Amino acid sequence: MTLLRILAAVFMFVGILAGCLALLLLVILLVRFPPLLIALLLACWILCRLLKLFRTSEAAPTKPPTSLQ
Repeated sequence: MTLLRILAAVFMFVGILAGCLALLLLVILLVRFPPLLIALLLACWILCRLLKLFRTSEAAPTKPPTSLQ
């Protein structure tokens, strides 16, 4: 049982370390190539606008369709 806990702890440590390394490499890449930073900011702005648009459209209920008789 102790071996299983140690193995799980090692896998969690390696996973956290890999995530931190990926985030650090992403930041270095964004600083090195400014158009990527501009593209990321633009994508976040567009996502924010779309989420706001969908949030307001869900709040307004729509009328059920009328029958075509």
